[in-house]
Amino acid sequence: MNMKDNGFVDKAKGEVKENVGKVVGDTKTQSEGIVDKAVGSVKDAVHDAANAIDNAVDSIKKKFQD
Repeated sequence: MNMKDNGFVDKAKGEVKENVGKVVGDTKTQSEGIVDKAVGSVKDAVHDAANAIDNAVDSIKKKFQD
């Protein structure tokens, strides 16, 4: 999983697809957009959790180094 974009690309792509689907009346494209946005949100949540774990580990390491 590419964590570099942190879900931004998926959410942006999803927003476009959802809106295009709404405009042209294509429920499949609209649904795909909703799914893409959800994937982006999950990527963001995973990234945030990974950062929190890294910070906790660093904090624990620091306490043992002092």
